[in-house]
Amino acid sequence: MFQVDLIEKCKRNDRKAQLKLYRKYCDAMFCVANRFMKNTFDAEDVMQEAFLRAFQKLDQYNGEVAFGAWLKRIVINKSIDKLKASKYMISVDDIQLEVVEDDDWTVDDHISLEEIKAAIDQLPEKYRYVTMLYLMEGYDHQEISEILNISQTASRTQLMRGKGKLKELLKHKRNGTRH
Repeated sequence: MFQVDLIEKCKRNDRKAQLKLYRKYCDAMFCVANRFMKNTFDAEDVMQEAFLRAFQKLDQYNGEVAFGAWLKRIVINKSIDKLKASKYMISVDDIQLEVVEDDDWTVDDHISLEEIKAAIDQLPEKYRYVTMLYLMEGYDHQEISEILNISQTASRTQLMRGKGKLKELLKHKRNGTRH
């Protein structure tokens, strides 16, 4: 069955089509939610809430982007909403910000992906979200600003500061022998 047909059936509340669409995307969307939630139970809750929201708002899906990308954005928004509900998220005052672009994300070859992910988890919340959305989810600053409801300048600044903190955290890996 073509995806367009499947989505059209879902729009008509065809439960079998909804189940097919759910099965097609549930594993990938769980992975996205789990990167944010760090807890399988919360990630499953977020994923379920995201699918419910997607099925409720399916009439708003217009096909401009791939369905998976549209659904992923809902999962990310639900993840961030759940995290915000449990903690206060501080916003940055855009007026006093100056951004210097630095696209060098290289790290020592001896540092593992797991160590990088663990270091990202240690970042302050406002830097962690932007860093995850940029590095792990591949969003640009315009998309991040829309998702987090911050300016593009704030997105760039938080990414730059998060990157600096991330480099500091990774510098102390391998028993502090790296400089």
